[in-house]
Amino acid sequence: MLFPFLPNVELVSLLIMLFTRVFGRKVLYIIYIFVLLQGVIYGFHLWWVTYLYVWTVLAFLTWLCRAFDSPWFMAALSGLFGLMFGALDAIPYLFIGGIPMAVSRWFAGIPFDLIHCAGNFALCLALWKPLQKALRLCAERFRLQP
Repeated sequence: MLFPFLPNVELVSLLIMLFTRVFGRKVLYIIYIFVLLQGVIYGFHLWWVTYLYVWTVLAFLTWLCRAFDSPWFMAALSGLFGLMFGALDAIPYLFIGGIPMAVSRWFAGIPFDLIHCAGNFALCLALWKPLQKALRLCAERFRLQP
């Protein structure tokens, strides 16, 4: 809700990546509670179904890259995720309207995916280290780590 005037600039990707790093597979609870609350607040529609798997894909990719802790690497991963978000979002449209509908949905969103990529990259690069440190301190203090 911080950037409503900037389409596809959001902190959710960064937070899911951080939560994955700090909480391990417990991140799935965070993801699905978040997605449920999004549906309750904004209504359940096709985007909601997409959120059920898109954020899990990001958590899985982050987990696979857990050996890398460089802010530059994590920013690149976050940017890549922003770039591929539109393709992931188009998957349900394969079942509704077939390949033409899914591809047209994906291609129509490419300008937004480019913004998503740049926003994810910049936010992750700027905030990775300080937010990771703060989250780890909180997790240690409240004994929330896996």
